[in-house]
Amino acid sequence: MKNVEMSVEGKVLTIKVDITKEYGSSASGKSIIVATTEGNTNVPDVDGMKIGLNVYKKK
Repeated sequence: MKNVEMSVEGKVLTIKVDITKEYGSSASGKSIIVATTEGNTNVPDVDGMKIGLNVYKKK
């Protein structure tokens, strides 16, 4: 994961992303990656639940 923090409190998943960061171009080259889970990943402390997240902006 890049620039993604996740936590679960009770029944609420909180996702934290610093929107000031950049991690280079996307594979297509059309966008700049701000945050990514780099595919599907497990939600912390929750069995059988996954998340896939991409945060990006146009070049």
